[in-house]
Amino acid sequence: MTQSKVDPRILRTRKLITDAFIELSGRKEFKDITVKDITAEAMINRATFYYHFEDIYDLLEKALSEVLLIDLNCETYQDNELNEQTLVDIFKVITNFQMSLSNRCHRGYEDTIARIIREQLEVIFYKMLLNQQPTVDDEALKLTGVMLSWGLYGASVEWKRNSTVKPEAFIKSAIPYIISGIGLGS
Repeated sequence: MTQSKVDPRILRTRKLITDAFIELSGRKEFKDITVKDITAEAMINRATFYYHFEDIYDLLEKALSEVLLIDLNCETYQDNELNEQTLVDIFKVITNFQMSLSNRCHRGYEDTIARIIREQLEVIFYKMLLNQQPTVDDEALKLTGVMLSWGLYGASVEWKRNSTVKPEAFIKSAIPYIISGIGLGS
């Protein structure tokens, strides 16, 4: 199977639109950003915007997914071992991501943001578990990935809501129980 190469102009234009959106979201709430604002900031026309994105919500989802994907550096994590340090590192990425959104487009879009975070974590955890326990039933590993993603995301929400300690200090107290609970401890 041959993978088709994406035209660099398409990649540049998508980046231009995404960068314009991120720039605008630093100045305005998401609900106040229009396609017209984005096209003016990116210096493109509406047809170009709609060639790349269905609407502003599609742009929001793809921009957030891309930022989180880059922050999580999925390739690196999915090849790593699922251990205490990896869980701490992933938790720090999630909390940093959420904090970077808190002044931008977060309000009113918590469900979208939560789904993006959980979906990416599910894939990472599944691949990490598969690398460590290749003989375990595939569906069990997928379910464990889902549970870990929801748990880590939920802990990040709790940290953001109530914590005065750094993310790594917050999550470290629970990690031994997580590790022993999923049978990865020594």
